[in-house]
Amino acid sequence: MKRRSLLAAAAAIAVAGSFTLAPLAHAQEDYPSRPIQMIVPWGAGGGTDAVGRVIASLLQEELGVPVNVVNRTGGSGVVGHSAIANAAPDGYTLGIMTIEIDMMHWQGLTDLTYEDYDILALVNADPGGVMVSADSDYDNVQALIDKIKAEPKGTFKASGTGQGGIWHLGLAGWLLSEGLEPDYVTFVPSQGAAAGITDMVAGGVDIVPSSLAEGRSMIDAGRVKPLASMSAERQAMFPDVPTLKEGTGSEWTLAVWRAVVAPDGLPDNVKAKLQDAVKKAYDSEEYQTFMKDRGFGTRWAAGEEATKIVAEDDAALGEVMKKAGLAKE
Repeated sequence: MKRRSLLAAAAAIAVAGSFTLAPLAHAQEDYPSRPIQMIVPWGAGGGTDAVGRVIASLLQEELGVPVNVVNRTGGSGVVGHSAIANAAPDGYTLGIMTIEIDMMHWQGLTDLTYEDYDILALVNADPGGVMVSADSDYDNVQALIDKIKAEPKGTFKASGTGQGGIWHLGLAGWLLSEGLEPDYVTFVPSQGAAAGITDMVAGGVDIVPSSLAEGRSMIDAGRVKPLASMSAERQAMFPDVPTLKEGTGSEWTLAVWRAVVAPDGLPDNVKAKLQDAVKKAYDSEEYQTFMKDRGFGTRWAAGEEATKIVAEDDAALGEVMKKAGLAKE
């Protein structure tokens, strides 16, 4: 009797479990069956918002359900990135992750890292560069770095982002690669690259180490000279601008990037469907034209390759931040 009772109880549990699992499995097979939320961790009107919205629009066409963009700002990107990571990993919350995820935890702002996400794909990358005013005495990056080394520490000034921001780190990383202290060039905080470039053209600073894409309009207007790109290869949009490697032998590379991600733990079939949809969106003429018209660089890397790129940047930026005294761990 006791054995029969146990068998009956086990059967009941198995039946109950089958009713519990069946709807979940069915829901995954039918994915997506309801609207998807796309979280952008930066403000409306900015570059990340623009990329997030065009990707959302194209995913909506591909997946056949609404993909609604929600801007979750604050905490230097922590609020939005946290909202993505803490959502249910069911494919109904996606987000645009930015390179700041590789900086925030070193700054002590959050415990989040890239490992808290399923990285579906990198869809954009804009390498940093070295720019000077058009009336500068320097026509190539070697002449610039030679002069920097010849002058006392603090003689040259640079700008293009806030203190400890990505282009501050871009400058520090370049200086370290040239055998200089990371603060050998004084960094003047600004409200972004546009403000830094304006200050440089006015004579307030000597260098802006931001992405060449952000300086494109001033470069085209003949008011700014791009001396080098912080990329492994020359940028298609600036084919005449040498890399740092070509210009001075420096191995330093850095690009700001944006990736489409989901909370860690997506079911395999949902992840596969989303990666396929993101790839089709990326390859579309609409996306490529949108990015080119706005001066954004495109870069595709999915799954393990994308995760490897993000992990390498995390390690490189952490090392620079430690040496520059900007890390809290």
